[in-house]
Amino acid sequence: MVSKEKIEEELQEEIEQETLEEEGQEEKKEELSEVEVLRLKVSELEDKYLRANAEFENLRKRLEKEKMQAVSYANELFARDLLSIIDALDAASSLKESEDIKPEELFVKIKEGIDLTAEQFKKSFEKHGIEAIDVSGEFDPNFHEAVMQVESEEKNSGEILQVFQKGYKIKERVLRPAMVSIVK
Repeated sequence: MVSKEKIEEELQEEIEQETLEEEGQEEKKEELSEVEVLRLKVSELEDKYLRANAEFENLRKRLEKEKMQAVSYANELFARDLLSIIDALDAASSLKESEDIKPEELFVKIKEGIDLTAEQFKKSFEKHGIEAIDVSGEFDPNFHEAVMQVESEEKNSGEILQVFQKGYKIKERVLRPAMVSIVK
């Protein structure tokens, strides 16, 4: 027969084995719970990433749209300033010779209107950073276009002698170079 000690020993081994198995299962549960926690964190971070990425894309699209609108309406202020000038030109062109106004007076009024309109243009240009290019002194190919070279004893070689057409720049960018003649 099996001795009592042997049975107790086997029983003790079984209890230890079960205890070890239970401890192993608890460790697995802890490991599983850690894995689950990490999965949840990964899921949260993925969600945050997707939201941040979507927000960035929306911001990029909105800025692109605003940029396109800014480009489309960039000339709006300048165009508004030109409207009063167009009105003045329309008024001047509608002047007609009548019995009350003599031709000489009409000419003087039209000249005054043209002068006032030119002054309005200059003020509007100044307001928007457009200015005439300086044509005094030396020829500068960045701002001037030489259409002819002339001999002159009054000025030195390379100096501007005559201006055929004014040049204009907006800030430092040339809109149109001044057309000039220079001394050989």
